[in-house]
Amino acid sequence: MGPFDMPEMQSLFSSGLLVDLVIALTVVEGLALALYHRATGRGIAPQDYALNLVSGLCLMLALRSVLAAAQWHWTAAALAAAGLAHGADIVSRWQRQRRDITPS
Repeated sequence: MGPFDMPEMQSLFSSGLLVDLVIALTVVEGLALALYHRATGRGIAPQDYALNLVSGLCLMLALRSVLAAAQWHWTAAALAAAGLAHGADIVSRWQRQRRDITPS
């Protein structure tokens, strides 16, 4: 048995349990950031990270669908949603940057 032969770790990855845990922690992180911002007015505003968070979650859902041997259209839908969220995030940042540097 080599140093990387760990059946427990293999099972954790291949079962999708690790991806499920990361998805749950990411959702909790997003909610915690939003609640903190709402309660204090400090921290990162949800509109500054929401699209990025959605894009990452959709990528993780695509990975999860592959690990679960779901039908291909679920993976395609998750990847498409990730791409759309990412594109919307880029456009939003670009517009914000333009607005910030345009003299009024």
